[in-house]
Amino acid sequence: MRFRGLDLNLLVAFEALLEERSVSRAAARMNLSQPAMSAALARLRSYFGDDILVPYGKRMHATAFAEGLLPQVRECLQGLESLVSTSPGFNPALSQRTFSIIASDYITAAVLVPLVTQLAIVAPRLRLDFLATTDQAAQQLDEGKVDLLITPDMYCAVGHPTELLFAEDHVVVGWKKNPLLRRKLSLTDFLAAGHVVVRLGNSRTVAFADRQLELLGYKRRVEITAGSFTLVPQLLCGTQRLSLMHKRLVGIMAKQFPIASLPLPVAFPPMPEMMQYHRARAADEGLAWLRSQIASAAEAGESI
Repeated sequence: MRFRGLDLNLLVAFEALLEERSVSRAAARMNLSQPAMSAALARLRSYFGDDILVPYGKRMHATAFAEGLLPQVRECLQGLESLVSTSPGFNPALSQRTFSIIASDYITAAVLVPLVTQLAIVAPRLRLDFLATTDQAAQQLDEGKVDLLITPDMYCAVGHPTELLFAEDHVVVGWKKNPLLRRKLSLTDFLAAGHVVVRLGNSRTVAFADRQLELLGYKRRVEITAGSFTLVPQLLCGTQRLSLMHKRLVGIMAKQFPIASLPLPVAFPPMPEMMQYHRARAADEGLAWLRSQIASAAEAGESI
């Protein structure tokens, strides 16, 4: 398809080239041969009258013009994607769409795993691509690379619609034979114990509950830092360490590991867990249907 002499497929190539800064990597990403991608770059250069990418040493760098054009190209592609994904109706029983979802391992275990069981019945041809939470999650949503982001409200992308999925409470958790869990836990004992905490992504982002304690000015003796929530029970068993965990995740993990929980010795607010999607996909009936299914799975999980 051409628009004012420009092959619109070249816009997809432009985005890949600017993000990869490499003809060979962009070609691999688009399942093209390297000569084909080189030809696409040549056509882009001819159309825009700019080098787009220039070699410098062993790397390629974008020109100032190309850097300025990239946000407009992304917005254009997102608009086109929204256009082609809009249909008179969405039939989950027949749809073969693939939905990509960024969520933590906690959300995957507590909500998405039960969802998969249900979708196998009502939408057997649907495909789901679960992606781990990273430092670039909000950016990936903003750039239209994923369909849905499920995250605490403080980590949402700016400027895109959000829906409250649920508000999660936290509890103190430890090995079932930990003597600290056999009585009411005082704040003094809680702070004095060794702790397992979770830090996410390459930047080791502090989890919601740990951040709340920091904001309240409480300091703990951190003995182990884990990169996922579902790893925590294994690090507690056989020790006197404690950790903060999502209440519904404890209900799931307690079926697999000998752990127990007590209420927090200090009060802080529930964690608002949000679903967020790109503003260009507000009219996407398929995505709206998927959000409703995720909300139903989350509501069913409240009884765990």
